[in-house]
Amino acid sequence: MENKKPPFVVPGRPKKRLFLGMLSLTTLLFAVVLFVIWYIGVPGLASIEPWLPALLGLAFSLVIFLTFFGIVNMVLAVAGLPYVPFIEKQTYGLINALFPFAVYLGHFFGIRRRKLEGSFIAVSNLLFQRRHIRVPAARLLVVTPHCLQLASCPHKITRDPHNCKRCGGCDIGALVTLSEQMGFHFFVATGGTLARQIVRDTRPKAVLAIACERDLMSGIQDVYPLPAVGVLNIRPNGPCYNTHVDMALVRQQLEDIIIPEEETEHGPRS
Repeated sequence: MENKKPPFVVPGRPKKRLFLGMLSLTTLLFAVVLFVIWYIGVPGLASIEPWLPALLGLAFSLVIFLTFFGIVNMVLAVAGLPYVPFIEKQTYGLINALFPFAVYLGHFFGIRRRKLEGSFIAVSNLLFQRRHIRVPAARLLVVTPHCLQLASCPHKITRDPHNCKRCGGCDIGALVTLSEQMGFHFFVATGGTLARQIVRDTRPKAVLAIACERDLMSGIQDVYPLPAVGVLNIRPNGPCYNTHVDMALVRQQLEDIIIPEEETEHGPRS
């Protein structure tokens, strides 16, 4: 008898402005801290060399300017306006540096870390779409967490999801079928280490990852500059246990990324 999946509700879309707003506020506070450090250090620096306060002030000002420029660049991209794509690597570096401080600041305003991570994923996905990235199916990797598999299932699908019997008890079978129909690589990973190894072994041109907010955020940053789009899993039973995914959303993302066979004859676009 075919197992029935429990009903679940697809979560709402994270708000992009939440992440951008907290990152901007964090940068503003960072600028204030640097100014205080500079102001306190001026007498001592001037006693060493008269030009040292100006040099340090210039260095601090440059750091703050570049930080705000990176944030403004993301805002332009989110708003659909022209932006500077070649500084994305520096932008991700900025996020890595400031995100922990944004989390602490978020706690002060009652904002949970998961919401900030979800907002980051929404921004990152939009940047992915703005770049109009499309690849052949054979160069696309889809990675999912092992918690997408039914916990009571006896079949081992890590590394080889084709061991799935497609009973319908979870979404793994539907993803295996979709990979056979569309031709992309599909793997189930037990954690970030295995996921990174799969990326190295398959050498894709793009990645679609299904996971929770925390794992998606770290994964997107880990594989950069490889373009990656994230799809949040659905957790009706709590984290890391019998999770699900919106298959209609996954199919939509795949259709947006994969180049149809008739177009591959003229070469892939990316």
